[in-house]
Amino acid sequence: MDRSAAFLHLRDAATTVAVVLALGVVLFGVAGVWPPMVAIESPSMVPHVETGDLVVVSDTGRFAGASADARGVVTAATAGNYSRLGDSGDVIVFDPPSRAGSPIIHRAQFRVDAGENWYDEADPAYLRGADDCAELAACPAPHAGYITKGDNNRAYDQAAGIAPVVKPAWVRAKAQFHIPELGWVRLTIAGKA
Repeated sequence: MDRSAAFLHLRDAATTVAVVLALGVVLFGVAGVWPPMVAIESPSMVPHVETGDLVVVSDTGRFAGASADARGVVTAATAGNYSRLGDSGDVIVFDPPSRAGSPIIHRAQFRVDAGENWYDEADPAYLRGADDCAELAACPAPHAGYITKGDNNRAYDQAAGIAPVVKPAWVRAKAQFHIPELGWVRLTIAGKA
């Protein structure tokens, strides 16, 4: 390879890296969070998001719907016509301190206050047969936060033992849209495919 060909290859590589970096900076600027994308690792959000899809996320305060709470999250219960990823309410990315591994990305169903008996507000179909608040580990709510559920799951995360009531401080981002299949690249690189 002569010097001019080597220079052209080097220039092309540098241009590609510059474009990727510029795109990352723009995504961060718009999203307000890093990383601005999350790869879906499980089928818990099917049919709206599949395993291997890439979800573009933003800071919770950005692109908030009219019925958003102080944190910028719209729950399914208060959504009205607002929807994200194919159904009512925001899909949030949260990371309870007791959880090891990747953060959870599930839909915020409704908000509860500390000490609240949320059994009466809940849809009985998602309570795993519980007959009252005493039969749910996270009821009454130990602190204010969100009751969450994967769209494909048969119970609220808090009824199934997947997560405690989600404190607003644990919410890292919320989903804006998804790109089918593109998350497989990230999952493969991370050794999770």
